[in-house]
Amino acid sequence: MTPEYIVQLGQDTLMLVLYVAGPTLVVALVVGLAVSIFQAVTQVHEMTLTFIPKIVAVAMIVSIMLPWTIRRMVDFTANLFYSIPTLIG
Repeated sequence: MTPEYIVQLGQDTLMLVLYVAGPTLVVALVVGLAVSIFQAVTQVHEMTLTFIPKIVAVAMIVSIMLPWTIRRMVDFTANLFYSIPTLIG
């Protein structure tokens, strides 16, 4: 196991985390910003108004992206398992 391999594995892991979590975080950010602007314009400061749209949007994006996310994670895990014999020898 070389230091280059460990660095590459770390980079691949971080990129996978960004790819998997990124769309969900971006949707939550955009919806939160839209709700904040709506609250500022209308001066309605209801606490549930900030959480319910975000929960619904995040649930929708997770359900839409779930097959792609699972495929990416399974591919990464399979590649990691397939590389184990090369690390020992």
